[in-house]
Amino acid sequence: MMLTIGDKAPDFNLPTDGDGMLKLSSLKGKKVVLYFYPKDSTPGCTTEAQDFRDHIKAFDTSGAVIVGASKDTVKRHDTFKAKQSLPFALVADVDGTLCDAYGVWIQKKLYGREYMGIERATFLIDAKGVIREIWHRVKVKGHADAVLEAVKAL
Repeated sequence: MMLTIGDKAPDFNLPTDGDGMLKLSSLKGKKVVLYFYPKDSTPGCTTEAQDFRDHIKAFDTSGAVIVGASKDTVKRHDTFKAKQSLPFALVADVDGTLCDAYGVWIQKKLYGREYMGIERATFLIDAKGVIREIWHRVKVKGHADAVLEAVKAL
């Protein structure tokens, strides 16, 4: 199932870095930037996380919370977050339930080989839990800026 703008964002309650838990519905009243990325500590994923980190004050001022999500373990998230000084939660979707709910677990191709993986995608969720913007097949360069502009316009 593909989510579209105007759909209610699927709720979740998953472990995060630092042995925490995060429930999307607990963030009601705030804008949420939920971004999916393939793997901690890889070049594109590191750059994307750094870009969100570097814009954190502007997101905070705009009333938005950033949440990163991948299928990495809490332990990998802890290492990645510490190394990159990330000031936002990283959700550990180890079993892929969240990826399935948001339609980002897809068939990919690399050098002629097909495999399943996470599509780099971002969902902007409003204070009422409704999806207001979706970016699929994200190109990292300039993405955090584009998301920030959408947050400010919301």
